[in-house]
Amino acid sequence: MNKKSFFWASYADLMSSLFFIMLVLFVLTVIMLQKQVKATEAEINKIKEIQNAISNIDSTYFAYNAEHKKHILKIDVGFQINSADITDIELETRQQLLNAGKAINQFIKEACQKYNAQYLLIIEGQASKDNFIRNNELSYERALALVNYWKNNGVYFNSEQCEVIVSGSGQDGTLRMQPDVPGNVKNQRFLIHILPKPGVIK
Repeated sequence: MNKKSFFWASYADLMSSLFFIMLVLFVLTVIMLQKQVKATEAEINKIKEIQNAISNIDSTYFAYNAEHKKHILKIDVGFQINSADITDIELETRQQLLNAGKAINQFIKEACQKYNAQYLLIIEGQASKDNFIRNNELSYERALALVNYWKNNGVYFNSEQCEVIVSGSGQDGTLRMQPDVPGNVKNQRFLIHILPKPGVIK
């Protein structure tokens, strides 16, 4: 075999080898992409399942707000003007609030065991539009009053399952009672939101 024939034979072998390598890499890439798509679909389905689980919470105390996509407390509560004293709320209503706290705690325990998930429990205080200079602080104190009321009555949340956030939106925020005008004392209250906590889906 002359040098020219040897060159072309070697060249052909090289190109065949490269083609085979590229083919193998292509197949491996397709397989990996398919696995990633399946994993992503599984994660999305898991997230939906965790979100839908909230619909199982006791409807005696919570209702789903489709506009804001949240389950919120539907017990009608109200504080006195410029007050964050939990005893402003009637005893019967306070008992309902205690039962709601127990229902939340039970739901979170069961959901965390079933879905290996975590939740955010947001207690949001609100204030009426009376331009009181401490409305921001007051709304936070109202939310904190509920958390302390639960604790004083034996309702504790496992920090590994549920992160409790106490907040106050003052005269602002969403889901306010209408008409949202000065003097509407129905906004002297708090809201409770239960949300799946973002994180690693297993």
